[in-house]
Amino acid sequence: MIKIILADLSLPKHAQAIISLLDEYAQDPMGGGAPLPAFVRANLIAELKKRQGVYVIMAMLGDHAAGMAICFEGFSTFACKPLLNIHDVIVSAKHRGRGIAKQLLAKAEEIAINSGCCKLTLEVLEGNITAQSAYKACGFAGYELDPIMGKAMFWQKNLIQ
Repeated sequence: MIKIILADLSLPKHAQAIISLLDEYAQDPMGGGAPLPAFVRANLIAELKKRQGVYVIMAMLGDHAAGMAICFEGFSTFACKPLLNIHDVIVSAKHRGRGIAKQLLAKAEEIAINSGCCKLTLEVLEGNITAQSAYKACGFAGYELDPIMGKAMFWQKNLIQ
């Protein structure tokens, strides 16, 4: 049976599971297709610990981490309230198809509601139809203020060379 918990970043077992799941995701075509850089592996947990409003939600199958969602609190100026961004959703390949992503998203929603957030946000690749299906089933949709102006687009400017 899957148990959904908040990770404790001070526990080596949780820290190791976070790095392992994130590395699996990074190596997947949806995560870029390359292993996590050594710098990320060595520093991610310490950097997450430094930040306020970080939630790492883990799906545990016994003692094994089957999936996780890494979320960061942000702020909506239009609502003048916090929001929760679901930055990464990872379900280990061997555990997919069991509804784990939906359980992780439900926990993120619970955290957001309890924190007084006005909304949940996330990004998804156009080609990741499986993830889009799970997100839609949980009530997510493309963001737009006015249909005439169209849906919001997620852009980036890479600052790391």
